[in-house]
Amino acid sequence: MRVAVRLLWLMAAALLLAACAGAALRGTGDLGLVIERASGHVTLVNTSSRSAYARIGGLGDLSHASVVYSRDARYAYVFGRDGGLSKIDLLEARLVKRVIQSGNAIGGSISQDGRIVVAQNYTPGGIKAFDAETLELLAEVPAEYAPGQFSKVVGLADVPGNKFAYALFDGGEIRVTDFSDPKRPTTQRYPAGRQPYDGLVTPDGRHYLAGLFGEDGVALLDLWQPEKGSRRILDKYGKGEEKLPVFKMPHLRGWSVAAGRAWLPAIGRNEVLVVDASTWKETARVAVKGQPVFVMASPDGRQVWVNFAFPDNGWVQVIDTLSGQVVQTLQPGKAVLHMEFTPRGEAVWISARDDNRVLIYDTRNYRELGSLPAEAPSGIFFTSRAARIGF
Repeated sequence: MRVAVRLLWLMAAALLLAACAGAALRGTGDLGLVIERASGHVTLVNTSSRSAYARIGGLGDLSHASVVYSRDARYAYVFGRDGGLSKIDLLEARLVKRVIQSGNAIGGSISQDGRIVVAQNYTPGGIKAFDAETLELLAEVPAEYAPGQFSKVVGLADVPGNKFAYALFDGGEIRVTDFSDPKRPTTQRYPAGRQPYDGLVTPDGRHYLAGLFGEDGVALLDLWQPEKGSRRILDKYGKGEEKLPVFKMPHLRGWSVAAGRAWLPAIGRNEVLVVDASTWKETARVAVKGQPVFVMASPDGRQVWVNFAFPDNGWVQVIDTLSGQVVQTLQPGKAVLHMEFTPRGEAVWISARDDNRVLIYDTRNYRELGSLPAEAPSGIFFTSRAARIGF
């Protein structure tokens, strides 16, 4: 009897080993994807081998797409401009499901517990929550700021407690919606200022900042003490100066906080604003080549990489956060739209839309390490975002 049982165990082990040998096993920690904005495709990439391993189509209008990841970093959720929400399996390299949830959308986020995916919408104005497993609609929160008037939603970010902070572009508000009960959300409202255009959450999840397009300044909400309401920082930072024409709206995201300071793009100016993250007062300004779009800090906080709006969108500059000076200027390609650091920051990937390429640079010596073909690439999103607040 013992011999028979032992033989069964050996046979089972052999079958398991054979199955493993025949399957291409991979982890998800060094994976990511590149948005191909013109074709409705995404290219799946491996950051360790600096290579692409699959391409997936049928994702609709990706002209302003963004991505979040499940907690285990296996699934990517792609938010398309046409209101499409797509779930992609990175291991099986396939589209799991796609739903059209609105008429015009520009991004989304995923809850702290990973169970809820939330989309932010221009049309109709508001946010919608979906089950992360099935993409079943759980709840809808309209962005009605006055009777019968609905606002575009911008700057959506997950914050601790299965809450989401976001801004109302037309309504001039910051809102925080609690999805602790996913089908019965509750919302708090705070004044922000004229035309908040994007938002970021600090890496510790404490502060939400909404940049203002309609006036100089940034609205700040302390999420640990929301009862104190929002307050204005960087008020009238451009007083007495004439703004330049704004060709592309700048972006705010959590990787622009480094070395105890926030590094923020100035609206209509060729400057990066430097703000003490403990007092929220301006401490310096860094003159840069053009109007900043993304101001992104490396994972160790030592560098801030900046790309620019037209006509300077073929350039990238690097700011050393210790000296506060521009230390490198690069010209990676035509129409640089986005940058993404590898999880530990040894390299940065840069999309050059009009060259149909993604360039990879060493962050120590600024040497080009390689490149990948992609059709009109824009956003680059790595799975390291799965472990970050506000991403």
